[in-house]
Amino acid sequence: MRVRFSLVFVVPIVALWSVCLVAPAVHAAAASAADDKAKVLERLNESAKTFRSAAADVEFDTIETDPVPDTDVQKGVVYYERKDGSFRAGVHFTQHNGKPSAKAYTYNNGVLSLYEPGPNEVTNYSKVGKFESYLILGFGASGRELESKWDITYLGSESLSDGKTQVKTEKLELVAKDPDVRKNVPKVTIWVDPDRAVSLKQVFTLSSTSSYIGHYTNFKMNQALPADAFKFKTDSKTAYRTE
Repeated sequence: MRVRFSLVFVVPIVALWSVCLVAPAVHAAAASAADDKAKVLERLNESAKTFRSAAADVEFDTIETDPVPDTDVQKGVVYYERKDGSFRAGVHFTQHNGKPSAKAYTYNNGVLSLYEPGPNEVTNYSKVGKFESYLILGFGASGRELESKWDITYLGSESLSDGKTQVKTEKLELVAKDPDVRKNVPKVTIWVDPDRAVSLKQVFTLSSTSSYIGHYTNFKMNQALPADAFKFKTDSKTAYRTE
């Protein structure tokens, strides 16, 4: 009986003591992560002020793990420009799964356009303007812009190569506040260089079996962009349609 009596009191005391020790540590860790996130977002606020343009090499990987594992790889060059409150973007592919490609996307004046060289066709998507803040994710966006559209979790620092040197990036997990966006893209993780306001890596989690990964290297910041950065190489036979 004495042993049982002792256990009845000792076990709750030990458990309570453990909680008392762990709870402050958990609280301190949460507070530290919140402080770190705030510092990263403030650095983005400052760097966004001087962001005018960026060009980079890019690799986009579309990964499916079920029912049939598959990886689709596209490589090319991306361009981003912020000017007078407006935003433009262009992606010009040079390879698709190791073969030459001339496929391209542009975003300009609230319209997303796709050029497909096979059918020699340009498709304009005019109803994507409200998603602009998601298209420019991690390129010239300030911390305030990110917070207005995303619930943000700070996941720590990680060193990544930008093609020239190792860069200390800050890893942020983003969950869209807009339910329509969240329905299609439950989560986005970015590895951002807060001193240049650019992402070196982005992972768009589309489902438990599907993801879209962007790798960015060889940045050229605030330099003059090519004249055709936001244009397609079309001809008199190019067909146009709008969706």
